[in-house]
Amino acid sequence: MPKVRIYDPRGKMEAEGEVPAGTNLLKASTELGARHGSACGGVCSCSTCHVWVKKGFDSLSEPEDAELDILDKAFDVKAWSRLGCQAELDHAEVEYQITEESEKTWYDEHPKERHEAEAKGLWPPKK
Repeated sequence: MPKVRIYDPRGKMEAEGEVPAGTNLLKASTELGARHGSACGGVCSCSTCHVWVKKGFDSLSEPEDAELDILDKAFDVKAWSRLGCQAELDHAEVEYQITEESEKTWYDEHPKERHEAEAKGLWPPKK
């Protein structure tokens, strides 16, 4: 099983662990407890699960045309960007950073957690 390290938008490690090969990055984030949002539910029809792959980019499944088309809609796309719902792990170690757009989407999907973070002064994040 590949080891995965997940960083929040500010570069702080948020989660790490092992998940089965073939798991996509969005599902890996969910299983490991990272705040990785997806407005469409992970069906490649939005860009909110956008991540930046810091290590292991070439070990991920090849992006298909549908992913590349949707990725064009994301904010701050880089050469190492992928959609978490489409990028699947093989057996190599991978590190990726969840984008601000994705974290905001996660908080929008989890109002209780957003309210708790706001009450503690943790959301929205300070720049």
